[in-house]
Amino acid sequence: MKKRSEKKEEVEKLKSDLAKVSTVILTTFQGITVAQDTQLRRAVQGAGGKYRVVKNTLAEQAGAGTSAESMLKGLSGTNSISYSTDPVSLAKVLTKVAKDVPAFRFKAGVVEGRVLSIAEIQQLALLPSKEELIGKIMFMLQAPARRSASALAGVNRNLAVTVQEAVKAEKFAH
Repeated sequence: MKKRSEKKEEVEKLKSDLAKVSTVILTTFQGITVAQDTQLRRAVQGAGGKYRVVKNTLAEQAGAGTSAESMLKGLSGTNSISYSTDPVSLAKVLTKVAKDVPAFRFKAGVVEGRVLSIAEIQQLALLPSKEELIGKIMFMLQAPARRSASALAGVNRNLAVTVQEAVKAEKFAH
């Protein structure tokens, strides 16, 4: 059993982590195997997030004063939380795990201070990731420049072809 000082330290660490993130998703893990849990932790870490099994009272204490406070009040049963600064990546990873592992289920989520339902978390997972959006924006920004460059190159190319044809046809005086 942990000492009171260790519990207090754990609460402070979790509170610090929760204050830094924009997304917290509450799940239940009862019935998943150790291998599935390890896979889940690695997947969440790969998405830039953290996954923790939490005691209900410690989670409630850590959530006080954070955007997840309302969600972490009055918890019961076995709970775990995942949190990240990127809501879409985290939702994608957890949705995939929930499909692969039926025992892993969503309870609720908070994104930017707004409590989300299970359906909203699943919709969030369907959105493109931050990297995909940046890629699309960059493509859209580059497209006009690419078209302008090819149009300008086309003028030079057409001029060169015209001059070459004129030389072949001996249109220039020697």
